[in-house]
Amino acid sequence: MSRRRRAFKRSIIEDAKYHSVLVTRLINTVMQWGAKSTAQRLVHGALEQISTKNPNSDPLEIFQRAVDNAKPRLEVKARRVGGATYQVPLEVPSDRQASLALRWIVSFADARKGMPMQEALAAEILDAAQGNGNAIRKRDEVHKMAQANKAFAHFRW
Repeated sequence: MSRRRRAFKRSIIEDAKYHSVLVTRLINTVMQWGAKSTAQRLVHGALEQISTKNPNSDPLEIFQRAVDNAKPRLEVKARRVGGATYQVPLEVPSDRQASLALRWIVSFADARKGMPMQEALAAEILDAAQGNGNAIRKRDEVHKMAQANKAFAHFRW
């Protein structure tokens, strides 16, 4: 952590096609090595695939529901107290909730082998929107860890 000055949050410009800041954050999460146009093509293609699979519903609405389902409410953080390290459960700030949910969706889509990233991303978003899938399982794991370490909640500060 820098001691010189506070790092300020920069505002994110909304996506040109879907007019959503959340889509821009997904594009930035998918992006590797600065290839933003490739990431945009992947994300836009995945959202179009979602709209073809569900023609009567909005793909942005499905994507929003997927992110909301994958957001963790609690997480554990290591705190060192008197020579011992405790896993202390903490509430997750809303910005970090969305970041973790997007990161999990993208990483589990990338882990799906045997299919293109566009299809894997669409499938992972649909799974998360329905309440199952790897991102939801990861969220449940994080919540279980927080529940198991509830006894150390008095160490948060």
